[in-house]
Amino acid sequence: MEKILAVNSGSSTLKVRLFAMPLEESLVSMLFDPINADDCNITFKQDNFQTKLHLDTGIDYTEAIELALKLLKKYHVINDFAEISGIGHRIVAGGEKFTKSTVITDSVLEDIEDLAEFAPLHNPANAKGIRATKRLLPQARQVAVFDTAFHATMSKKNFLYALPYEYYRTLKVRKYGAHGTSHRYVAMQAAALMRRPLDSLKLITLHLGAGASVTAIDKGKSVDTSMGFSPVTGLVMSTRAGDVDPSALFYLMHKGVIKDVDECLTILNKKSGLRGISELSNDMRTLEKEAPTDQQAQLAIDIFVKRIVDYIGAYWLELGGADAIIFTGGIGEKDAVMRERIAEKLVPLHVLAASEGSWTAEDELDFTAQGSSAKLLMIPTNEELMIARDVFNLSPVHNSKELSR
Repeated sequence: MEKILAVNSGSSTLKVRLFAMPLEESLVSMLFDPINADDCNITFKQDNFQTKLHLDTGIDYTEAIELALKLLKKYHVINDFAEISGIGHRIVAGGEKFTKSTVITDSVLEDIEDLAEFAPLHNPANAKGIRATKRLLPQARQVAVFDTAFHATMSKKNFLYALPYEYYRTLKVRKYGAHGTSHRYVAMQAAALMRRPLDSLKLITLHLGAGASVTAIDKGKSVDTSMGFSPVTGLVMSTRAGDVDPSALFYLMHKGVIKDVDECLTILNKKSGLRGISELSNDMRTLEKEAPTDQQAQLAIDIFVKRIVDYIGAYWLELGGADAIIFTGGIGEKDAVMRERIAEKLVPLHVLAASEGSWTAEDELDFTAQGSSAKLLMIPTNEELMIARDVFNLSPVHNSKELSR
């Protein structure tokens, strides 16, 4: 049995889970939310035990990982750091260089940092997490699991922009996508739930959370996805704009409303999306509560839904139909009203939703009505387990056993 740590450094949170592999048993999970803010809430879960801690001062990613390891000892999950044999890190941007999960060497870490311009909110945080664990757990095998890797199977007609080809040839300007670890996991779970081989299915997966994306999957491979050169494009998100005509941004810069490119990126990433439209909140729960009396809150919800449905329609045609549409992510998993709103728009495709009944956020849910042309599924994502699987599969001991078979 191997104890493998999965580290998921998000743009404002840190998720850490320890697994016993290959049993895929979750020994403990921790959530640090938010990171790099004025304070931090920590949720520690172990079997039936859960505790919440609050820090009145903010912490960064390195400090959070150090605290996470201390908590593993404090609550007797491990007695010695040497028990942890592998660590997997979620990395958002791998560019064209990384098309699969990769053991981290010094040169790989340098490449991850060099790719930060493709995901400025994420790759720097990912790199800090790697450096912290390398220092604290030098004996452990470190593996980078790239969100973009799953989308490496897209064809040029789907990943190229209609810009001068020279920009792709020399600077690799193209669509890369994101959330690949999540889309890959729920696709595999959907195949198991439907009791069909993954390579026989056409799927549309919706990862809906603070960051949101849609992916078209054919025979287990990503065909197209809504996020592009960076995670800012595609759907309307919590604070990210999604698809925007760049001429509108140039106009705002010409008018002096936006002073430079850095401010433009800040607006696109941190001041737009649900927050920008509603002028109220970036939290869907708040918007849904206020929508009955706040027109802009309702407008933000309506635009969020429209953009999702637009992409579903495009990918339905791209795939030539779908066997299932899968909801995941914080909103996709926990917001039944939002799933209903989206499903109502799919009736012209003869995709029909049934009453969801009683369920919990941990359940996998089939809410397909009889006669529907595609399944409607809610599958909680588990990026950390996907990460742990990849780390285990890259174990020298595991690989040597595979080779001897």
